[in-house]
Amino acid sequence: MSSRIIHLALHPYGVGGPGQHGLWKDPRVAKNASIDIGYYIRQAKAAEHALFDALFIVDSQFINATYPAHYLNRLEPLTLLSAVATHTRHIGLVGTASSTYNSPFNLARRFASLDHISGGRAGWNVVTSFDTGTSRNYGLDEHLDYATRYGRALEFVQVARGLWDSYEDDAFPADVERNVFLDPAKLHELNHVGEHFKVAGPLNISRSPQGQPVIFQAGVSEEGRDLAAQVAEGIYAPGGTLEQAQEYYADIKRRTAAYGRNPDHVKIFIHGGPVVAATDEAALRREREIFEEDNDFDRNLALLGRSFGAYDFGTHDLDAPFPDVAHLAEKGGRTGASKIIERARAENLTLRQVAESVNTFRRSPFVGAPETVADTIEQWFDAGTFDGINLAFRTDDDLDLFVDGVVPLLQKRGLFRTEYASDTLRGNLGLPIPVNRHTAAAS
Repeated sequence: MSSRIIHLALHPYGVGGPGQHGLWKDPRVAKNASIDIGYYIRQAKAAEHALFDALFIVDSQFINATYPAHYLNRLEPLTLLSAVATHTRHIGLVGTASSTYNSPFNLARRFASLDHISGGRAGWNVVTSFDTGTSRNYGLDEHLDYATRYGRALEFVQVARGLWDSYEDDAFPADVERNVFLDPAKLHELNHVGEHFKVAGPLNISRSPQGQPVIFQAGVSEEGRDLAAQVAEGIYAPGGTLEQAQEYYADIKRRTAAYGRNPDHVKIFIHGGPVVAATDEAALRREREIFEEDNDFDRNLALLGRSFGAYDFGTHDLDAPFPDVAHLAEKGGRTGASKIIERARAENLTLRQVAESVNTFRRSPFVGAPETVADTIEQWFDAGTFDGINLAFRTDDDLDLFVDGVVPLLQKRGLFRTEYASDTLRGNLGLPIPVNRHTAAAS
């Protein structure tokens, strides 16, 4: 087995998120899948049987009636993952939670709880929230601007990590004969006072077998990449072409080293939606069928609006030039929105043309017979584009095709594990256990 192996995570679709507009119509998909804990438990067990590293749950806290089916009716990530934890033993459990619309103490406690419930398998995907309407669900008139959201995110993670170090590892002797449950010298207040937060601590829960939950982040913009390089241990990368993935991978590793961190301690996952079939031709045909199933113009128009703070583009003439909405990008998905605006201007596109391009058919590299898909994964891995793949499958059948057809080939080539190395998420990702800061300071 090579010392460098591929890491695999599973991202369940439920009844269909952005871009999978027609998935809920598939007769193999239960219409309540996104709120059925049994669905997630089955997915997690299948992924664990295949030795995947993690189950990854995305989230947002704002909807309107135009949002994708999965967004309209889904379980809260930490509640969901706590239930899944009791039915699994090895697979990591990564939940998305906003640093903009949470408080550090509450969120640190919830993730620490998941870490204990799972025996050290929790991960936190840190997001700054680009759905601007979320602000109104938290008593704010406006969404925080880009710089504030990222500054808050950095400080939030720093505070959470400080709270997770409230107890040193040997803080609880629980010595009945000496009548000592806690060694008070091993309990530490945080007393953090910063630009965005003032948190006294300590946190009322001890460290887990992996020390602290693993921090994940998806950095695309300059601010996002910089935040990822400073704090992330796992990164969800945008993917794109092989060359784009290489550029992103090299850039993040370079930035990580510049912050004095070991680049090997940051695992970069690209998105992958494999389509596996008995032959290359059948897989390519199925990929095109999937695109047609999901190609709904009204949904694409609504999806376009998400990047601009759930803006309703339906109020504009579809055949007029793309409207001037640059002011909406700053508090929305700025990087994606800016690219849309630049392209619309450069190519003089109408609103209709831009909306149609949201869901343009783009062939995935990971499509074909099992051997073809395994070959491509190996090629991309060797080319320095990822440490892992965050996999999304439309149905249980599609997951089974990958697990039964592709995974054994990767194992045979020494690219994927044949057994779990650890009971913790850190252990399986090859990440070190963080040394408690107070223990380190005393040594």
